[in-house]
Amino acid sequence: MVSQGRPTAEELAAARERTVPDVVAPGLRVLFCGINPGLWSGATGLHFARPGNRFWPALHRSGFTPRRLRPQEQLELLPYGLGITNVVARTTAKADELTAEEYRLGGAALVERVEQLRPRVLAVLGIGAYRTAFGRRKAAVGRQPEGIGATEVWVLPNPSGLNAHYTLDGIAAEFRALRESLPPQVD
Repeated sequence: MVSQGRPTAEELAAARERTVPDVVAPGLRVLFCGINPGLWSGATGLHFARPGNRFWPALHRSGFTPRRLRPQEQLELLPYGLGITNVVARTTAKADELTAEEYRLGGAALVERVEQLRPRVLAVLGIGAYRTAFGRRKAAVGRQPEGIGATEVWVLPNPSGLNAHYTLDGIAAEFRALRESLPPQVD
């Protein structure tokens, strides 16, 4: 894996099919769940690592973090009660390389992870991924009527730079709606 800087074409090609370790702990306030790691993430071992990804700026603009963190600082999320996982673990160049079966299996594994970790909220970043993984064809962005045990489920916009349906401000507004629904964090 690349420790710093921009991955080379060879490093990106070698990143296919890799996994990126979750950033998790029991009892998180919010477990953010991406669709699957992209090649930059696979090459660097860091979540939402591609420079055009809007996760880190949206997280800050929404008030979840006091400053904009960089992917290399992902472990700093844990003291804020935040974590990161993915619906599907394997790295691809684009999410459309995943099969519906991979989404369904990933959804089942995600339910197990949530039951074990018991975050207050699971925030799935991508409406299509949520609909396919959980068989909820009519789901919309926002709080979902179905939780996982005591864990609320929210669907938020995919922060990928490829998601043209939402601007950074629009993504941050949806993240903010989730943050504002949470009770204040107790230190």
